[in-house]
Amino acid sequence: IKSMKKKSFTRSSRLENTRYVPVDQLKRFMTTVFVKSGVPKADAEQCAEVLAESDRRGIDSHGIARFKTIYIDRIDAGIINPTTTIDVVREGPTTAVLDGNNGMGQVVATRAMTMAIEKARKLGMGMVAVRNSNHYGIAGYYASMAIQAGMIGITGTNARPSVAPTFGIDNLLGTNPLTIGMPTDEPFPFLIDCATSIIQRGKVEVYARLEKNLPAGWVIDRDGGSKSNAKEVLEDLLCGDAALVPLGGIGEETSGYKGYGYATVVEILSAALQGGAFLTALSGYKDGRREPHRLGHFFMAVDVGAFTEVAEFRTTAGEILRTLRNSTPMPGQNRIWTAGEKEYEAWQERQTTGIPLDEVVQGELSELKKRFNLTEFDFPFA
Repeated sequence: IKSMKKKSFTRSSRLENTRYVPVDQLKRFMTTVFVKSGVPKADAEQCAEVLAESDRRGIDSHGIARFKTIYIDRIDAGIINPTTTIDVVREGPTTAVLDGNNGMGQVVATRAMTMAIEKARKLGMGMVAVRNSNHYGIAGYYASMAIQAGMIGITGTNARPSVAPTFGIDNLLGTNPLTIGMPTDEPFPFLIDCATSIIQRGKVEVYARLEKNLPAGWVIDRDGGSKSNAKEVLEDLLCGDAALVPLGGIGEETSGYKGYGYATVVEILSAALQGGAFLTALSGYKDGRREPHRLGHFFMAVDVGAFTEVAEFRTTAGEILRTLRNSTPMPGQNRIWTAGEKEYEAWQERQTTGIPLDEVVQGELSELKKRFNLTEFDFPFA
């Protein structure tokens, strides 16, 4: 009982000590640290923009909270090249294969989607596959690039193994998001950006920082039982003693095979088209030593104007979404959302409030500020 009370107090304390920082200040800070870590200025700005956009949209698992651990620490360890060189391995009128040479994932991904959009403008569709890249932030950022060009954007990426196949316990697949965005006549697009597992590793990290237990059924152990201690889960994922559950849940009763199937689709499209690494080869470890993750991605852009009038498409898409939102909510609920709406509302709110930072992230930023002597940044915490 004493232990439970102590944990409850700690969680409350962590939430009470949340501090809010303007997104532009965080973006400048990330850009500065990236540059001091060897990333060229233009690339640093692009990487910081993708991370900042995650925080703007309320996706706290993939923004500033991952800045140090996923990017700076990996640059320091020599498993990400801060200077990104991109090779065009193969190219056709509507397709291309790129090699990111273990560079910054955001830089590689932006180049790839830009190429897909350019090809779609000429011939209606474009698809680019990438190998030897790194974590590229929120997948929705790249689908949004296509949306802004009046196109449908589709992207996916494989990731470190953490998800077990249905009826299995080995963490073989990544959380493998399959992301699709489409323009509408509303202030926000339709944008579905989510993992093919019930929870992604980044959200487990959020739970661990707040010392919250995971709900039952999200993670399984080697016996197929549920695991709930988020900090233990993060450790066990690395050694294979835990696995995330596919979207739909454990087994077939709640259709976990559907999430498993879509995760496999993303794995194949992120590896087989480009001759890239897959499954356990993405772990970042070999013979007990750290190595590059060698992630693969794919990007598709579809020019709506090649099929119909863009304005007509936007109106129809908007009508579909409005009809869904205006339908009858279930008892106890007063609202129905469509994909992309909550992120838009978070974006509006955070323009005023700033980005919430928990104690762990505050400590990481303070550490980087001290390390690089960035006295020009005045954060509302030590």
